[in-house]
Amino acid sequence: MACKRAGIEPSQFNPVSTPATFCCGLLGLCLGCCGTACFSARPVSIYQRKGKHQNTSMRLSRFVEFGRKIICVGRNYREHAEELGHAVPKEPLLFMKPPTAYITEGQSIMIPRGCEELDHEVELGVVVGRRGSAIRAEEALDYVAGYVVALDMTDRQLQRQCQAQGLPWERAKGFDTSCPVGHFLPKESVSDPHALTLWCKVNGQQRQKWSTSHMLFTIQQLLEAASARFTLEPGDLLLTGTPSGVGPVRAGDVVEAGIEGHGQVRFPVEQQKPKQ
Repeated sequence: MACKRAGIEPSQFNPVSTPATFCCGLLGLCLGCCGTACFSARPVSIYQRKGKHQNTSMRLSRFVEFGRKIICVGRNYREHAEELGHAVPKEPLLFMKPPTAYITEGQSIMIPRGCEELDHEVELGVVVGRRGSAIRAEEALDYVAGYVVALDMTDRQLQRQCQAQGLPWERAKGFDTSCPVGHFLPKESVSDPHALTLWCKVNGQQRQKWSTSHMLFTIQQLLEAASARFTLEPGDLLLTGTPSGVGPVRAGDVVEAGIEGHGQVRFPVEQQKPKQ
């Protein structure tokens, strides 16, 4: 089947139910045997031109299933850096999570075996819609397909141990279920991503509530920094950092997160079972 690489324009497409699809419904990406992101002829494409977005939960579940890189940003809110006793970075602090970290609503956050201090961190996620590298900040938003609320679940004790030894953080940040995500918001539905209010509650108690206007580095600056090292691809997710108020969760807790005016998600917390 012929196909071609293309930029993503989510405002022009809507998902339809197509049994024979094998694609990322969130962005209309064919991720078939060619291993590339592309639009392709029916029946692979599940998008039709209509002008309104429908069935975002279905599209999100497909995005997670075929998601690619998860690029994370540390200490992008001054207050969060200070609450953990860290210096404010002079340039974006980047690290990665694998796609196996994803979960969506209806699944549980699992506390890893041996983890004694699992923290929640609510973040704005930026979904990449176009392939690009060495992207200039002034053009960066052209590469954005949309946004999601996300949680960067963190084994805090293990992270501190890694930091003390000068080791990477991935074991503390990239475990299974460490990246719960909410519903996809098309870029056109968000007038200003730097004027959103993120919030997180645990068992109904407010833990975090901050505006994205407090980011130290803008989304444009983050995409520029990330693409200087990593080629960005459609379906990649950029987590833009968490504000202050992070705290622990335990088995039996319920974590809720949202963006004011744009919905919320809910995740129960469970303890991973011991090895048999």
